[in-house]
Amino acid sequence: MPDLKTIIQSIKSLKKNNQKENEAKFKKTTSSFKVRLNQFVKSFFLISFGILFAGFGLKGFLLPNYFVDGGATGISLLIAELTGYDLSILLIIINLPFFFLGYFQIGKQFAIKCVLSILGLALVVYFIQYPVITSDKLLIAVFGGIFLGGGIGLSVRGGAVLDGTEVLAIFISKKIGLTIGDIILIFNIIIFAFAAYIINIETALYAILTYFAASKTVDFLIEGIEEYTGITIISDKNERIRTLLIDNLGHGVTVYSGKKGFAKSGESLKEINIIYTVITRLEITKLRNEIEKIDSNAFIIMNSVKDTRGGMIKRRSIK
Repeated sequence: MPDLKTIIQSIKSLKKNNQKENEAKFKKTTSSFKVRLNQFVKSFFLISFGILFAGFGLKGFLLPNYFVDGGATGISLLIAELTGYDLSILLIIINLPFFFLGYFQIGKQFAIKCVLSILGLALVVYFIQYPVITSDKLLIAVFGGIFLGGGIGLSVRGGAVLDGTEVLAIFISKKIGLTIGDIILIFNIIIFAFAAYIINIETALYAILTYFAASKTVDFLIEGIEEYTGITIISDKNERIRTLLIDNLGHGVTVYSGKKGFAKSGESLKEINIIYTVITRLEITKLRNEIEKIDSNAFIIMNSVKDTRGGMIKRRSIK
């Protein structure tokens, strides 16, 4: 039988372990809460600014001058012009079926964000009186598209969409061989054809210009100013190239083992370290020139990278 002292020590040890476990759980819960809170605040502000930007593009440029755009917004603008119905109501009606589809295809959280975003846009369009900026058709098409695309791009960064046709395009792309971009383009061609037939060809042509301005702005905001490129380097002088990337260019690298596949039957394949790094588009020429100095026969593969997270792309200062 254990004595009283041993029992007391066991109880104290048990309490201490439980306290440590509770502290660890509390820290984990607090950290998780902070992450979720930061994500919520970031999404809220991105979507809010996106709604305000899109509303400005619609009411400051497109709607007062009877312009149309692509997607569900373009359909809403076209119907509003033909019927005189309020655009804010049409935005909700046209987009609602797409968001139900998004609920089943992507998830509940995404669908809720999208519904709240389109409701927010409808309220902004209905209540806020934006000033009409210009009546010049070219300026309307370009800057109306830029502000509308900016709003859509910011909303996408916040985890929502302001145009439901993107959700439908995701659904259809899973059923057939076309890409999402191809499907959206087909939708917009149909919309622009209707605009040309119902209104006039000139309006349709300006609508195409608006669509391109908006789509390029969306790409710019989603992909960022610096477009990243993934670089795979296969070279016998891989250690010198790795040192170059880290010490001279300040980039993070990943090294993984591989084998050269070019060999005759029966010959053993030569093992080699393969280097992978991510750089910006503006640094491609510089990197290729530096590698050329080390190994002119180095095999370099480049792939477009849409986004990066975590790790180290480049040190801000190199000593």
